[in-house]
Amino acid sequence: MAESNHSSEASLAPPEKSGPERLTELPFPPLTKAHILNCSYPSWHARYRAVTPKARTIKLSVPFVEYLRADGIVVPPESDVIVDSDADSGIFTDDSDEPEVDPSADWPEIHESIKRTIAELGGKVVPKLNWSAPKDATFMLNNSMECRTPNDVYLLLKSSDFVTHDLDHAFDDCADGSASQEIDYYLVLRKHVELNPALEFRCFVRKSRIIGICQRDQNHFEFLFEMQDRLVKRIQAFFDEDLRDFPDDNFVFDVYIPPPYERVWLIDFNPWAQRTDPLLFSWLELLTDSNDVMNSGETAGATESVEGETAETAEAPDGEAEASGSISYPESESESESDVVELFRPEFRLIRRDDPEAYSFSTPQYSAHKLPRDVVDASTAGPTQMREFAEQWKEILKKQEQESDGEN
Repeated sequence: MAESNHSSEASLAPPEKSGPERLTELPFPPLTKAHILNCSYPSWHARYRAVTPKARTIKLSVPFVEYLRADGIVVPPESDVIVDSDADSGIFTDDSDEPEVDPSADWPEIHESIKRTIAELGGKVVPKLNWSAPKDATFMLNNSMECRTPNDVYLLLKSSDFVTHDLDHAFDDCADGSASQEIDYYLVLRKHVELNPALEFRCFVRKSRIIGICQRDQNHFEFLFEMQDRLVKRIQAFFDEDLRDFPDDNFVFDVYIPPPYERVWLIDFNPWAQRTDPLLFSWLELLTDSNDVMNSGETAGATESVEGETAETAEAPDGEAEASGSISYPESESESESDVVELFRPEFRLIRRDDPEAYSFSTPQYSAHKLPRDVVDASTAGPTQMREFAEQWKEILKKQEQESDGEN
């Protein structure tokens, strides 16, 4: 380019700052393996058992983890299939031509533990691994996470991309390396309870302070708008009383608040990382605006000074402790700063009636992870049909590999 040095230097000079600097990437703090492991269900469940829905954990053996990683969906034979006493005969009362493949023969203790746990928890459970629940695979069980048998559990786990991420990509994007270290994997079986999706909320904690709360379900619920102050108060009190000892300063947690809205249940923890869905926020907001708010002590009328009181102890007109209660101010500017407590109210976001998110029905949730109809039909027809479909699928993949090798 025929440009003078002066012109070149002028083009590189920083412009006058009239607003936030342009970011080329999200300013996340370094993500470490310790952050990921702290959010693993077995790491925190014992500590918060009293505020967590009833669940059992089953430590998984290496053969079972290998079964989850293996291609194809093969489940154990149903328990009502009777095998001839001659093990070598391969004769079944259902007139099968060959014996059923039983992958649970490599992990019989886990199979029995799952069966026993389902019975102990009332006959219906919801499964997950250390971090992820197979919500993207509910199409295998008629759009439900409800499992009544071990085979229901296996179908969900084997069909889920979320579970695969837990197994093979848990430490992706970690500053101290993405190579998988030895992880103790657990199967978590929660007692199945019908939850109202309108009452599930995601909470964002930065520097040990809740800075944002939003609904998890992407639909409009008018009644939530009348309860905003009450819900914020309940979640803030829950955080102050029960979650202050969480080992990370930055994290995300999910809660459920059932009627009469007096108790908060902890559902899960998520890392402060791009892999966690910010839902009604953007990560850019959470990473930048929240920092400005906490440094300046100003936010849309939500930060005020109180004398010797916090959001939980300020006396409200009705005698209850409310975040929006009466505020007492310092009598003079010369008063010691140690006597002034900053009152910070998290931003609470809900989907309004006219928000586009409330009418986004064109793309079903987790549609990117769903399988062809043939897979669903095979899974609901029984283990024999599932095995046959798996064999056909292997043949298709083998043929594709051969054609690809021929082209090369």
